[in-house]
Amino acid sequence: MIARGFLGSFHDYRMIEPENNDTMAQAIVDTIREPLLVLDRDLRVIVANRYFYSKFQIEPQFTQGRMLASLAQGQWNIPALHALLQKIGADDEALEDYEVELDFPQLGRRILLMSGRKLVHAHDAAVNILVSLTDITELRQAERKRDELLRQKDILLEEIKHRVANSLAIIASILLMKARAVSSPETRGHLEDAHKRVISVATVQRHLYPSEMGFSIELSGYLEQLCASLAASMINGDFCAIKTEIARISVSSQTAVSIGLIVTELVINALKHAFPASQTGCAIHVSYEINGSDWKLRVSDNGASAQTASWPPAKVGLGTTIVNALAEQLDARVDIVSGPSGTSVSVMHSTFRPLAQAA
Repeated sequence: MIARGFLGSFHDYRMIEPENNDTMAQAIVDTIREPLLVLDRDLRVIVANRYFYSKFQIEPQFTQGRMLASLAQGQWNIPALHALLQKIGADDEALEDYEVELDFPQLGRRILLMSGRKLVHAHDAAVNILVSLTDITELRQAERKRDELLRQKDILLEEIKHRVANSLAIIASILLMKARAVSSPETRGHLEDAHKRVISVATVQRHLYPSEMGFSIELSGYLEQLCASLAASMINGDFCAIKTEIARISVSSQTAVSIGLIVTELVINALKHAFPASQTGCAIHVSYEINGSDWKLRVSDNGASAQTASWPPAKVGLGTTIVNALAEQLDARVDIVSGPSGTSVSVMHSTFRPLAQAA
């Protein structure tokens, strides 16, 4: 601001000559296109510039030579402000952007930023205080309007989230009822698959409620809650345990959504295909490791039938398509390792090396 720049300059060159002090002070302040006051040590107005008079609609005869506290109808009688201004004169301190709200008969309520500097005369002990005023009423009103719009936006988003969650729950219930009603095993399987997909999307969305899109969330807590919800909603009895080992890291909510959907699809796939009915002690392990900017997400199981798995499967299903698409969005690749002890599907970003090798 012009007035603030002027104050900064005067702070460096604050010694002024005594001749025609009042005339020179008036000439100086009249060149500044912001309201300015020059006060003495007792906070009496020595001069004010023309922008002060025009801004606050007050006449010079009711300003010059009067105490600041008595100007107009006493709007400037603010004890805390006076104490700060007097410290400028006594202790050579500066006043920076002190915010006040004043009510004026003609202007209404105005919000002002006040800054002050001490002016010392070169050849006598007189001390003056230069005060600049900036009207930020419109700025504060705009900020308040913005804050109100943001508050309304948050309320609307919460309403949308709850409506989406309710709609997903209704769709999942309808799909499950239809699956139980149809006689065709193939149709029933498709409907059950669709039910699980809807449940997975609802689970991811529910755990992302605390975070707005675009902000970061802590991944370990998110995936741990997600896996606990999947276990509670999709595992009948205690035949299978889902364990997690997630590195402590924060990621964007967009990344968390993609990782959460990948985990959900791989867990669903393992529950559906990895374990024969006769197997006991079934377990799924979900881990996320980091190495610098590289990361590795792995979902493994100890399914006895896993030896025959391949990636990508000979018959590409919806789950495979979803995992591949999400991995591509994350600039990652998908690898699978199968053996007698089970199957491990890894989604890896960049040139990941196991942490044990990197040490």
